Amino acid sequence: MPAENDGDLANRMLHLAQELQRQPDRETTLQAIVKAVVNTVPGAEWAGVSLVRGRKVTAEVPTDEIVRLLDECQSELNEGPCLSAIREHRSVNVPDLAAPDVDWPRFAAEAVRLGVRSLLSFQLFVQRETLGALNLYGPEPHAFVEDSVVIGDLFAQHAAVALAGATQEMRLGEALRTRDLIGQAKGILMLRDGLDEHQAFARLVQASQHANLKLVDAAQWLIAEVSPEKAR
Repeated sequence: MPAENDGDLANRMLHLAQELQRQPDRETTLQAIVKAVVNTVPGAEWAGVSLVRGRKVTAEVPTDEIVRLLDECQSELNEGPCLSAIREHRSVNVPDLAAPDVDWPRFAAEAVRLGVRSLLSFQLFVQRETLGALNLYGPEPHAFVEDSVVIGDLFAQHAAVALAGATQEMRLGEALRTRDLIGQAKGILMLRDGLDEHQAFARLVQASQHANLKLVDAAQWLIAEVSPEKAR
């Protein structure tokens, strides 16, 4: 894709910010990010957001099967651009993965075998929380020009903020669901066993410890016993 002038780029980034705000959940937010990256960043043929949990790298909404395979490769080898971007708090730009002095030689060999020759990886970072990396891949060596790095970094900043907000909303939703399930379970115990609210909660905690379950899982089990359709 040819380089854009400042006005075109500003309009695209404004449109991206508005588009991300309209997304209803984390999944569609990620989809909007990678689609916009491929359509905007010069040289980008494939893209994906990689999330790291421990040593496992997970490909989120990859634009192609190649992206998923490369993230699996990073997990297996414990090396690669996503891990370097996150662990070393930097952007990674590799003009030619077939070069003899490239980092992570095992990963690079697999990438070249899959038809990938260039890559850019940007850490997605908001305050003190590392969320993952935005990875861009090109089929030709030196696919990414100076504008690619500048525009890609802008995308990464927008993506990090959007992803942080979407992730927070997901966590809030999970917290509300957990509170609701525990409340339903307490209500069942209060009605069935004539307990007050504190006694019902203590009974639920005791049951979860005895069964070696999380409190919310014990609550869900109790609800399913009484009314299976409510626990789904």
